[in-house]
Amino acid sequence: MALSARNQFKGKVVSIKGGSVMSEVVIDIGGGHQIVSLISSSSVKRLKLKKGGVAVAVIKATEVIVSTDATDL
Repeated sequence: MALSARNQFKGKVVSIKGGSVMSEVVIDIGGGHQIVSLISSSSVKRLKLKKGGVAVAVIKATEVIVSTDATDL
């Protein structure tokens, strides 16, 4: 499937923490880097994701917001 999103990272699923509605999926993309995604638990089942399986993380976002209470920045 061709996608317009250029940020595509192939990797290996290292963990899946399932919940009743949402699941956390961690994909190791190599070089010591991991991508963590929250997706619906039904999508985990539909995509047949499993630990050790191959997956592609596709990132299409206009903003990422991260904050702490640290005042020493």
